[in-house]
Amino acid sequence: MIDPSKFKVIGKSPAREDAFDKVRGRAVFGFDVQIANAIYGVVLRSPHTHARIVSIDSSEAEKMPGVYAVVTSKDFPELRPGGFGDIARENLADGKVLFHSQGVAAVAAKTEDLARQAAAKIKIEYEALPHVMTIDEAIADDAPILHEGISFDGSEGRSNIHEKIESKIGDIEAGFAQADVVRERTYTTPVVHQGYIEPTACAAIYSEDSQSTVWSTTQGHHALRDMIALNCGLTSHELKVIPTEIGGGFGGKTAVYLEAIALMLSKKSGRPVKMRMTREEVLRCGGPAAATKIRVKIGIKKDGSITAMQGHMLYDSGCFPSAPTGGAVRSIFTAYDCPNVYIEGYSVVTNKVRVRAYRGPGAPQACYAAESLLNELCDEIGMDPIEVRLKNAIRDNAKNVAGIQFRELGLVACLEAARDSDHYQSELKPGQGRAISAGFWFNAGGYSSATINMHKNGFVSLTTGSADLSGTRTALAQIAAETLNVPIEHVHAEVGDTDDVGNTGVTGGSRTVNATGQAVHQASLNIIDQLKERAASGWNVLPTDVEWDSGKVINTKNPDETLTLRDITRAALQTGGAITADSSVNIAGGLGPSFGVHICDVEVDEETGKTLVTRYTVIQDAGVAVHPQFVEGQYQGGAVQGIGWALNEEYIYDENGVLQNPGFLDYRMPVASDLPMIETIVVQVPNSMHPFGVRGVGEVPIIPPLGAVGSAIANAIKMPVADLPASPVRVLGLIQARDGSASAAA
Repeated sequence: MIDPSKFKVIGKSPAREDAFDKVRGRAVFGFDVQIANAIYGVVLRSPHTHARIVSIDSSEAEKMPGVYAVVTSKDFPELRPGGFGDIARENLADGKVLFHSQGVAAVAAKTEDLARQAAAKIKIEYEALPHVMTIDEAIADDAPILHEGISFDGSEGRSNIHEKIESKIGDIEAGFAQADVVRERTYTTPVVHQGYIEPTACAAIYSEDSQSTVWSTTQGHHALRDMIALNCGLTSHELKVIPTEIGGGFGGKTAVYLEAIALMLSKKSGRPVKMRMTREEVLRCGGPAAATKIRVKIGIKKDGSITAMQGHMLYDSGCFPSAPTGGAVRSIFTAYDCPNVYIEGYSVVTNKVRVRAYRGPGAPQACYAAESLLNELCDEIGMDPIEVRLKNAIRDNAKNVAGIQFRELGLVACLEAARDSDHYQSELKPGQGRAISAGFWFNAGGYSSATINMHKNGFVSLTTGSADLSGTRTALAQIAAETLNVPIEHVHAEVGDTDDVGNTGVTGGSRTVNATGQAVHQASLNIIDQLKERAASGWNVLPTDVEWDSGKVINTKNPDETLTLRDITRAALQTGGAITADSSVNIAGGLGPSFGVHICDVEVDEETGKTLVTRYTVIQDAGVAVHPQFVEGQYQGGAVQGIGWALNEEYIYDENGVLQNPGFLDYRMPVASDLPMIETIVVQVPNSMHPFGVRGVGEVPIIPPLGAVGSAIANAIKMPVADLPASPVRVLGLIQARDGSASAAA
């Protein structure tokens, strides 16, 4: 049984590895990379939303002094349908434009301004095509078809639905028949962006006779290397990707955007190429989260027992198949041990930018629908929403509808902590609304690698392949320090490039401290084995006769004989060479699933519809909080993003499919003055599948806010909130509809 109180380093909050460099402006982000003789690339983007490319004439641009190269899709060898070919097509359209501002050509020149001037001289003839911008338009019988030959049912029929996922247990109709109350409602959510501060940026040097190099602000440089190599007709060993510091990603920087273009421009020009997106390009082309339309039906008895739960979910992929529908299916009802469940998830293509991951991809939208309707039912049967959830909560060793077998779970502990919290026990003021919402994320495993090198003075250099978005270098250093029993100050952690460390999956899905943490732990154990072997050799005993305890080795045959870590490392070169260890793991399936419960209080101005969040509390199971301050920061950051999603954030398109708010002035994210202090309660139910009981914490915090905020507004205005964002205009419309209905009834 893991006891967090016994840890010496884990559970503390040391300073971040990267803190001083970032505060002092020394950290190197994507566009900070300095390369001699670099030129600059820009992308020419389509003014059409859906159009056939008839011809491209770049001759006038190529003649301009200071212009070094022009590329189009024809310069990329791997543009086959499906797989990585879609990635290349997304960045530079091949034959057909599928969304407004899709790249069509790219230019490299001496300066960015000159490159933009040259791009404007490229002549492109288009044949405009009808477009579909919403899920309903895309699935209509007479809808224009974006891709020939895709179908969700394996047939050769023409469809904009490219995927169906089904999951069920029990008898759904029998379950509804057993219920005292059955309610059904449809919920919608818009396209939203991750809102990372640093725009996408990269640099590239192509080499004909050695290894090409790309620098990128990416969440996964090993996967990025493979995708760039495939796009550019290289093998992986011909390319090295060096990760820079990353100014936010949240799932949005897990794809190729500019990197393959930059490398191909470098190849054609013979010069290093730097590229970056403007903020407008980031919002138009940077892989936002999916819009959804979700119909939920729930049956419940008057005693609070849930008898049946049904979900019909439509997820908007954008222009290529990519919607996170699988995450939605695995998450929507997983918090509840319901005997009868039926879930259908469909993914639909539209003429919008291809969607990408956003913290807990697919789950916030799905749980918004499920939690909102459950809150409505709790109100109808007159039961406390936490008590209803406690009555139906999934518990240890259960299996969910998707077939995931759980071990120890923290949902009940989170619900009890929420129920007993000062926030939930406090009184509301007149006109305010309060609601709770639960959320689940399965947390990814996957492959990770770590390397440890010991220095003569006993200090530790730790290199992993996981990009650091949230302080994970420090958390991984804590795992190494805890295992080796050394002070955290003696461990230096860094992120290695694709040649420095073994293959490692993307930083996402709450997998880094889960999976990479296990690689670090195994490498640390390997170091301890080597230390014991060196000591055993000197004492002329077997390694099994040596113990590692409190940072030193002890000869069990003569306990008076001990050696410190520094004693052994100081003599390492004379006793067998440098002490170093590598470890690679592949954690099958999910690892350490996590639950969270959020409490939200709001105040609604009934004259304007404006909503003010007055109090907000996040309760979540961290397993074991490796770095409590980082954990609380993840809780608060995810909650803020979810609140923004619920209240204001949305992509607004005109009738031509052109995004109307491609900037932070018009794309309204929350700022500090919009929010109360986000309160946190860290629940710790250790995960037995991790050596230190860790669960990922990055995904869950964004999942409950949509339901919590929406239901709190519904409770305040006495009207269901079924469409997000709950902007002032939309909330005012609900208030007016309520008052109009009341007047008509009178």
